[in-house]
Amino acid sequence: MSAFGGVDVSAIVLAAGRGARMRSNVRKPLHRLAGAPMLAHVVDALSACRPDRIVVVLGPDDETVAKEMQSRTGHLPLDVAEQSVPRGTGDAAACGLAALPDPSGDPEAGELIIVPGDAPLMRPATLRSLTESHLASGAACTLLTARLSDPSGYGRIVRGRDGAVSRIVEQADASPAEAAIDEVAASVYVVRRSFCGPALRRIRPDNAAGEFYLTDMVQVLAQMGHRVEAFSLADWTEVQGVNNQEQLACARAEINRRVVEGWLRAGVAIVDPANTYLDVTVRLAAGVVLLPGVVLEGCTVVGKGAVIGPHTRLVDCAVGAEAVVEMSCGTDAEIGPRRRVGPFAVLGPAPPPYPEEGGTSCNS
Repeated sequence: MSAFGGVDVSAIVLAAGRGARMRSNVRKPLHRLAGAPMLAHVVDALSACRPDRIVVVLGPDDETVAKEMQSRTGHLPLDVAEQSVPRGTGDAAACGLAALPDPSGDPEAGELIIVPGDAPLMRPATLRSLTESHLASGAACTLLTARLSDPSGYGRIVRGRDGAVSRIVEQADASPAEAAIDEVAASVYVVRRSFCGPALRRIRPDNAAGEFYLTDMVQVLAQMGHRVEAFSLADWTEVQGVNNQEQLACARAEINRRVVEGWLRAGVAIVDPANTYLDVTVRLAAGVVLLPGVVLEGCTVVGKGAVIGPHTRLVDCAVGAEAVVEMSCGTDAEIGPRRRVGPFAVLGPAPPPYPEEGGTSCNS
């Protein structure tokens, strides 16, 4: 059941891009931020809307991405669809729509959230507010927009005389007057599901890139006589895409800032937030103290009153209450309550014993 009463809500995540600008052998959706893949952050943001189904659209040969997501999101109703030929975001959305089962009850009912897979900073509250605004307005489609002092590179929002959105114009196709518009599209939509399929089928690739633009769905809906609304976004950084290593570094810093702030509000003492790095999977008890230069990764758990640092890295470790770990590194280690470790300790699981001379090797 979705978060909006009896309304059937589904979601499509567009993640079929090749990510060539990342200049990396790692698939773009699998680049990690605070210990979780970029794509997992997007899917987790959607969970606030409790969609009945989420379809992630991937490119061909993205089996590793599909397996990673399905292993990490077993708690969510997630499916994968393939866009076999890169023909644009409109075609990718159509691939995702085709993979969705019919809504329960009335097949014409339901709402569809469409989001990009490379926007890991999207907040769950924003997606929920967008969907609530869409349902309250009765519009056929509601899209996220923002006003930027420098809108270069983004699709411009063109409004009609009644104030409703009439179309989105990509910068490469914009006239000088349209290019001067400062309201831009954030590539996030909520659309009446029964209108989405017919609108996508009417999109044509008559643009500078020769692709099927999802943004053209807005103009098609308006020409069909349906109202399209905009929901203004206060913080543009939420929907900034990650297309290269510089943008990835900025997104990582922002995710870490949010994680650190969350633990500060929960009663964890973090002496130097700017030099403390925490994965989203880490668990800390109230009263924990983190000194400067602490890095906690994986499934690390720290008990009440423990002191970690300075300059300590723990991966998949368990630290007991009131323990002290300073200037040390640990992987898959367990530190008991009130134990003191370090400085300069290297912790890990105990190695297997060496076989006695003439004995049987552990590999035999």
